[in-house]
Amino acid sequence: MCGIVGVAGSGRAQDVILEGLRRLEYRGYDSAGLAVMGADGAVTRVRAAGKVAELERRLDGRLEGGTGIGHTRWATHGEANDANAHPHRAGRVHLVHNGIIENFKALKAEIAAAGRSFTSDTDTEAVAHLLDMAVEDGLAPREAMLHVLGRLEGAFALAAVFDGEEQLVVGARRGAPLIAALGDEEGFLASDLMALAGRARRVAYLEEGDMAVVRPGSIEIHDRTGARVERPLAIAEASAALAEKGNHRHFMIKEIYEQPEVVGRTLAHYLDAVEGRVRPAEGVDFTTARRLLIVGCGTAAYAGQVARYWFEEVAGLPVQVDIASEFRYREPAFMDGDMALFISQSGETADTLEALRLCRRAGVETIALVNTPHSTMAREAGQVAPTLAGPEIGVASTKAFTCQLAALASLAVMAGRQRGRLEDAAETAHVEALMAAPGLMTRALDAEARIETLAHELTGASLVLYLGRNQFYPLALEAALKLKEISYLHAEGYAAGELKHGPIALVEDGVPVIVIAPMDPLFDKTRSSIEQVQSRGASVICITDPEGAAALEGEPARVIALPAAGRLGAPLVGAVAIQLLAYHVAVHKGTDVDQPRNLAKSVTVE
Repeated sequence: MCGIVGVAGSGRAQDVILEGLRRLEYRGYDSAGLAVMGADGAVTRVRAAGKVAELERRLDGRLEGGTGIGHTRWATHGEANDANAHPHRAGRVHLVHNGIIENFKALKAEIAAAGRSFTSDTDTEAVAHLLDMAVEDGLAPREAMLHVLGRLEGAFALAAVFDGEEQLVVGARRGAPLIAALGDEEGFLASDLMALAGRARRVAYLEEGDMAVVRPGSIEIHDRTGARVERPLAIAEASAALAEKGNHRHFMIKEIYEQPEVVGRTLAHYLDAVEGRVRPAEGVDFTTARRLLIVGCGTAAYAGQVARYWFEEVAGLPVQVDIASEFRYREPAFMDGDMALFISQSGETADTLEALRLCRRAGVETIALVNTPHSTMAREAGQVAPTLAGPEIGVASTKAFTCQLAALASLAVMAGRQRGRLEDAAETAHVEALMAAPGLMTRALDAEARIETLAHELTGASLVLYLGRNQFYPLALEAALKLKEISYLHAEGYAAGELKHGPIALVEDGVPVIVIAPMDPLFDKTRSSIEQVQSRGASVICITDPEGAAALEGEPARVIALPAAGRLGAPLVGAVAIQLLAYHVAVHKGTDVDQPRNLAKSVTVE
């Protein structure tokens, strides 16, 4: 994840920013930069592609000043170079940004029509221009930020300084983390408390949609409506682990909330939002493939099962999905033209690694989809397709799963393009829909209160059933796995069309049945399954979208309505709900959410 550090009033802003950026280096990045305001109110900016050490080398001395912002960037819009590194400048405004601005094309067109020009390929620069235009129209920095926030779509965290506005940093968050903090003589903004450990004394964890105006000794916060609000100031813990957890009770819920940002980062690796195209991936070519073998364990295998529908529908590429422990021992029969894709968060999963080696010995082309670029699987595979989830501490996979889905969806579109199944317009439509997914996941998080209420009803159940059709069938399998992993409730996922072939015998009065059914061409068939289990006394919860919720109005099923996200985006959005449901059931039962019994984060032995 990208990193943000901002400080107001220190007198040594450069030192604070550089130290904070170094502490955030573990998250991964490809450029860094800072902007510091001098005593005369003018801001000096220094940026560098590469590591923080390169930024320090370019500084060639000390920038005097007490207010500034810094950033480590993972390229999303535009390649990793000096011009695209943050902070971005427009007139009197310097700005750093994590996340994706979905409507940046329309904003840039409007800004260009007003006679302004751009010096980067980023979506961030458009926000800097909007802020400067608002200041030019006479708005103070606080009002300018409030005004601009209303025009932005997507998931983001922002921090800005304004020429002449000494001891002032303004920030905002929507779908990406941002904290405000106070030290002995400074005010801070940061994407992670780790950046401020030892300096911050009290911290305010900004809530979704908040904007913060930070000065030495004061934090002024406005909510998404613009109203002034108070957020609790907590003592800033010195512990690195606690700092990473922030104000969340568990790592799992923190990582659920990080998903819009890291999914956006993963998508941006594969997709060019400016051109509406899939980026070429060196060495990855599905053109002549006759069959794609997808292999993984647990959650990774379920991600592969979702992707099977995408590769076959979008690219016309036959897919076979296997559990790694079965694949490696069943003497699989290979065909000419086979390609094999192996999914693993750690890149060290023993069964998946051995399955990869089996395919390599058979001369099959191999791709490793991993979150750890220097892992054994990444080194041994023919090609590497990265996921960019960052470190995941909770044992039950959340953001790693959705980043796997994001990467797989992108690869499916790539395959469709390479195999001649997608024209330009179709490719652009898929890219735009996927790039909208992080913002829709942010909106899905708004359903947490509703989900928590329903989760309490499940804690006394002895059995929970999940149903889904098509791509939502493997999502039902993943939902059942999440509930089993962390709450220890027995749960099973089934294809909804299989109900009458056995599973319906499990349904009796009060059995919870959770149906994943956004509106799609199979909705009416899934609705029939809902009626079947309701007639036998099941307590039904339906995870759907607004159109599906309207179709179910008046029926006894309880509804969790999520934003409509289209074919490729719907599983990403639905994953948020199933994760939150499992989490709140586990919390209510009092289990060890982050370290459930008998489980390990990475299974490196059979």
